[in-house]
Amino acid sequence: MGFRATVLTLYPEMFPGFLGQSLSGKALVRGDWSLEAVQIRDFATDRHRTVDDTPAGGGAGMVLKPDVLARAIDHAAPEGDARPRLLMSPRGRPLTQARVRELAAGEGAVIVCGRFEGVDQRVIDARGLEEVSIGDYILSGGEPAAMILLDAIVRILPGVMGNALSGVHESFEGGLLEHPHYTRPQVWEGREIPAVLASGHHAEIEKWRLAEARRLTEERRPDLLAEQRGPSQPVTK
Repeated sequence: MGFRATVLTLYPEMFPGFLGQSLSGKALVRGDWSLEAVQIRDFATDRHRTVDDTPAGGGAGMVLKPDVLARAIDHAAPEGDARPRLLMSPRGRPLTQARVRELAAGEGAVIVCGRFEGVDQRVIDARGLEEVSIGDYILSGGEPAAMILLDAIVRILPGVMGNALSGVHESFEGGLLEHPHYTRPQVWEGREIPAVLASGHHAEIEKWRLAEARRLTEERRPDLLAEQRGPSQPVTK
């Protein structure tokens, strides 16, 4: 059985969206992965199908109700379902390629898309939701974030990419940004492809690519290099 994704959302019609196109779409048709979009509102019990209420303690906006969301989660992931339960949230831990690979190696994921001001903390705690952030900015809801997460996972599932090495030499694989790329023509608007890339010396090409990756990472994401180095060590005499 392929990777199984279940998305809990107030807007199931948003799925599969762009996930139904290109490599992920072809993989979906082949059955390499599956996608189910569950309407949270179906688990409301009043005639208005209410899913939110005002924040306890006052304040702006609305909060997703714990009882409604818990019923949706229990339906999507009954007892015995070992898939991780994720909540797309700007306050979550930043998504990394390492976490993407961990998720891709599993059976799938249950993904909750937040809306309004957020989700009642009690259901986060009671249902063991792992909060995941795709960046330091705010979206109108968790649906676009869920699609980005799934795109990152699906593209590295076995058989999805035509060339398995395509997923190896990329930004964040190995903790560095990706090196620059070039293709024909050899000269374009007076700019030449670096000579080493046409040399045929594969060891020198790999050395150049690594040096360029380190240079770009140092310039644009020095935090990644700091993470590799780990905590600074005290100077000893």
